[in-house]
Amino acid sequence: MTVRRVVPNLHSENPGENGEFYGLLGFEEVMDRGWIMTLASPSNPTAQVSVMTGDRTAPVHPDISVEVDDVDAVYEAVRGSGAEIVHPLQDEEWGVRRFFVRDPDGRVVNVLSHR
Repeated sequence: MTVRRVVPNLHSENPGENGEFYGLLGFEEVMDRGWIMTLASPSNPTAQVSVMTGDRTAPVHPDISVEVDDVDAVYEAVRGSGAEIVHPLQDEEWGVRRFFVRDPDGRVVNVLSHR
């Protein structure tokens, strides 16, 4: 399994304001779905931060996103470990396949691959 990127997901009622703030640090908007905005460094595109009001298709807001090369294999490994699956493995309309799992301290991790 290869980890491609790790992105903190910041909860905010005003993603636009946060987009402006993180712009001051050199980030540029690379995705805006209305409820989630992802900002990335132009010189290092895997250095990213997402700001979201809430997750549109899941029951909880993930604390962090981890993009992997094979989400199905990771899902099977996580399921086999007995960890709590918070959101089932599914394909999303914006081109990712993902699931949520709770880490030992209760944080919600969004594990995904792009299709």
